[in-house]
Amino acid sequence: QVQLEESGGGLVQAGGSLRLSCTASGRIFSINTMGWYRQAPGKQRELVSVINSDGTLNYLDSVKGRFTFSRDDAKNTVYLQRNSLQPKDTADYYCGAWGLEYDGIDFGSWGQGTQVAVSS
Repeated sequence: QVQLEESGGGLVQAGGSLRLSCTASGRIFSINTMGWYRQAPGKQRELVSVINSDGTLNYLDSVKGRFTFSRDDAKNTVYLQRNSLQPKDTADYYCGAWGLEYDGIDFGSWGQGTQVAVSS
């Protein structure tokens, strides 16, 4: 099994910054896709930022220029630096990862989620 551990959520005032981190652990042979999603109350989960196996990086349009995705492959860790936070960014943020375990079995895992609340 592959586990994802997230950290960095919290309460922040509008205009503030927070950085999320997510570390994958377990029987990981390779990670093809890893990134961040969020789910606001009463809404569907949406992609925020994700890096694909070919290195392409995708961002939700509303966060472009404010959020920055980065990764440390040696640590199987990804980060999401979020600046100029707005109340509309309030949501539960989830880390997701998809790849191969050592026995060749595909995996897909979600973290437990971390709450982010932005006050106006």
